[in-house]
Amino acid sequence: MNYKKFAAAIGVAALALSACGGDGEDTEGSNGSTNPPAESVDYLACIVSDAGGWDDKSFNQSAKEGLDRAENDLGVQVKTAESKDSSDFADNVQAMVTAECDLTIGVGFMLEESVGGAATENENLNFALVDATFEDATGNERALVFNTQEAAYLAGYAAAAMTETGKVATFGGVPIPSVTIFMDGYVDGVAKYNEDNDASVEVIGWDKENQSGQFTNDFDDQAKGTQVAQQLIQQGADIIMPVAGPVGLGAAAAAQADGSTYIIGVDSDWYESAAEYKDIVITSVQKDISNAVFDTIETGVNDEWDGSNYVGTLENDGVGLAPFHDFEDQMPEGLADELEQLKQDIIDGTIVVESEGAFATE
Repeated sequence: MNYKKFAAAIGVAALALSACGGDGEDTEGSNGSTNPPAESVDYLACIVSDAGGWDDKSFNQSAKEGLDRAENDLGVQVKTAESKDSSDFADNVQAMVTAECDLTIGVGFMLEESVGGAATENENLNFALVDATFEDATGNERALVFNTQEAAYLAGYAAAAMTETGKVATFGGVPIPSVTIFMDGYVDGVAKYNEDNDASVEVIGWDKENQSGQFTNDFDDQAKGTQVAQQLIQQGADIIMPVAGPVGLGAAAAAQADGSTYIIGVDSDWYESAAEYKDIVITSVQKDISNAVFDTIETGVNDEWDGSNYVGTLENDGVGLAPFHDFEDQMPEGLADELEQLKQDIIDGTIVVESEGAFATE
């Protein structure tokens, strides 16, 4: 696949955080940790959001939670920059360099060019990327990536087992590897259910073989998610997995309004992070971005940085299928055991879930 870059080119001007989408102040407030605040240490951890913002109920929010926990549990100093759109990326990253952050984390594939450029030009500082790798690694970079196709495979199998119409769907925000990797696994999970049960459940919205399907080309406009979900519902889909950040919440709104359509969340457990839709969230394909961010900061604080990448898998609990919560009693008999066996088969390598967006674990 051609990993097309969508991020803006890195700029040379150093702007104040307040001028580029962030407040530049030390983060305060709830951090979700149950531990008492740690003694302050001389380490500045910084993070730049994708355009969805910190309250996107998706990967930005999860990354911010990891930073907040590091502030509390490790005693690090923190700075954040919230990008309003892609034009903020380069300036936000440069502002972190100007602030001499020991570690700057860019959240999302879209920041690849800005963070990668800064890492190349500032080898004395460390950088990390969520959902993207560095093209020319020099040792001061760490990719935080996730083989979400493994957990999405389980979600696809479950969706195929629970559909009433025989049609399930998925759609993406932007056609980039960190999105299509979910869709690939989902399609393969449905195919596995069909194979094992002599069924013919159809997936609408993604053709894995041709790598083509339904996209909103946007991660922010929830109205687009509503529109696409309504189209998929009209085509007969009664379970939809939107891989589109905040746009997916628009799909959840459409499903809730329909009354007979359900959602599989992504990135975080939507039953908790998007609780207003919990009545229609069957389960979610999770990736533990929060812990990956915390672990990366801890590595820097403890002088254990070695530039190795983090790859989340089912085996290391970096990805997983969330609980079925209110839908647990509606699961077909034996499905829970089947999902557990499939998970173990993937961990053992008996089943290999392939995707062009997958990452090597060795």
